[in-house]
Amino acid sequence: MKSSLLPHHTDRPFVTDGGLETTLVFHEKIELPCFAAFDLLKTPGGRRTLREYYRTYASLAREYVVGFILESPTWRANPDWAKKLGYTAAALVKANRDAIELMQEVRAEFESPETPVIISGCLGPRGDGYQPSALMTAREAADYHGPQIRTYRDAGADLVTAVTLNYVEEAIGIADAAAALEIPAVISFTTETDGKLPTGQTLGDAIEAVDAAASRAPAYYMINCAHPTHLRDALPEGAPWLERIRGLRANASCRSHAELDESLDLDAGNPEELGGQYRQLRRKLTKLQILGGCCGTDHRHVEAICRNCLAPVEALN
Repeated sequence: MKSSLLPHHTDRPFVTDGGLETTLVFHEKIELPCFAAFDLLKTPGGRRTLREYYRTYASLAREYVVGFILESPTWRANPDWAKKLGYTAAALVKANRDAIELMQEVRAEFESPETPVIISGCLGPRGDGYQPSALMTAREAADYHGPQIRTYRDAGADLVTAVTLNYVEEAIGIADAAAALEIPAVISFTTETDGKLPTGQTLGDAIEAVDAAASRAPAYYMINCAHPTHLRDALPEGAPWLERIRGLRANASCRSHAELDESLDLDAGNPEELGGQYRQLRRKLTKLQILGGCCGTDHRHVEAICRNCLAPVEALN
């Protein structure tokens, strides 16, 4: 059963998870070929690992009495990446369906009137998340990502979220494909240390370009795989497009994408400091309601973000 309370239909806050892949690789010591967490779905043990990962964050949402967004572990589950892992087209469809099924199992355990749970089918870029590659036109992007979006819709996802996008044509194509399939789309851009997309385009220009060109504008936008310090000078106070940004999933590290690519260690940063930086960003991002993490973050970071931006019910009484 789909949720009737989507984030863009309410002002209530939602929590989501942290850096799935970095948690699995560096904390759980699990080898992820191509950084593909969805590959764990093919074994019972892998499914248990993913379920426990999501349960940790769902428990946080329950503690803070806020909504929770279950972002499926499918960032790499598109044809180009799946081919590198030896998946057939049929096996890829099954993996994407299995991912939504797992999200439904977690929702059944945690959802309540006080903690609504949203299932999001996660899309990743066709190419590299840090560098514009495998570039497509909007039409090509719609054709490429459409089958995965269809699978999510048919499996019961509430919406689809495209994360770590770094150029506008892919974002437009995903929005168009989702509109054709009648499922809400969320676009999450990544930025470099100067707060601009890897193409050099400003975040504001990218959001406005997608809104103008898509057959149906995305439900809302997010920013992920960037550090709050990278955004400090990229969010002009009062700019109308800032109200389109409802979610933030920041990295734990303030390193650049190039530095993260070359790093052999995990820079976990300072969770409490990150939480404070989220609180400061909310002064400009007045519609920010979806709080989570990206590379290097784990439950400690998301809990610190909650402490800084939310308050448990008992603390409000």
